[in-house]
Amino acid sequence: MSKPFRFGLQVRGPIEGRSWTDTARMVEDLGYSSLVVPDHFHDQLAPIAALSAAAAVTTTLKVGALVFGNDYRHPIILAKEMATLDVLSEGRLEFGIGAGWMRTDYEQTGMEYDAPGERIERMQESLDVIRRCWAEGAADYDGTHYQLAGYDGQPLPHAPGGPPIIIGGGGPRMLGVAARNADIVGITANLRSGEIGSDAIADSMPEAYDAKVARVREAAGDRFDQIELNSLTMQTSITDDRDGQLALFAELFGMPTEVVAQSPALLVGNVDQICETLQERRERWGFSYVVIQQGGGEAGVEFAKVVERLTGA
Repeated sequence: MSKPFRFGLQVRGPIEGRSWTDTARMVEDLGYSSLVVPDHFHDQLAPIAALSAAAAVTTTLKVGALVFGNDYRHPIILAKEMATLDVLSEGRLEFGIGAGWMRTDYEQTGMEYDAPGERIERMQESLDVIRRCWAEGAADYDGTHYQLAGYDGQPLPHAPGGPPIIIGGGGPRMLGVAARNADIVGITANLRSGEIGSDAIADSMPEAYDAKVARVREAAGDRFDQIELNSLTMQTSITDDRDGQLALFAELFGMPTEVVAQSPALLVGNVDQICETLQERRERWGFSYVVIQQGGGEAGVEFAKVVERLTGA
């Protein structure tokens, strides 16, 4: 049975012409379920402070990072910050975590860019530590990368067990980790190259997503039906010239138009066409939690008609 639609907006900072707090209020008023930010070192607001401010001026909007890069913070620090944000927002945090993928984040800050397998292993340990910090009582943990000795983390999250966990992935190993651990699984292109290039574009096409969802289903086993599947739309274009826009993307990507039209990384068309596309994608892949990127224009405002029509359906 399909889960009902809900929608998130990902932004790096205030929407042009608005303050950050006005942006958060607007996103809530437009009917979005969540406001999320990325976690990189380029041109964006620092996520924890930004999310705290957004939560402070809203009442129903969920907030979170899509997703926190594990290597950028010690898990005890991240656990405490997230528990605090969850308490202050009265349970409106969605906690996203990933292994870290953007090569420039590491190169520009002098961090070692380890092999994907090692970064994923470290993230798995980190998640174990964070969950232990969110539980009652003093914690001990003796891992390869992290250790705890009688640590009793306070505050505890708003609800026992902590906020919903989002893990995104594009490769089989990361998708397996997400399927076994996350409440929300974000399915993306494989970003093993450390950048969004030709490999990632090729891995954003529909047949690749068929394999990714199959991997999540296999790894999740009996818990698959409890998982909410998320897709992040990299480019949203609300237009009456769907065919023309898709032809441009097809030329840019070097792919047939009919294939590009089905890529979950793109949403192109008028409101009716986009609603139909999202329903088709939910039927094929199970995507019910759709996040679009604001970009530099008013995509988030224009997309609100889709949000109004499909939320809860």
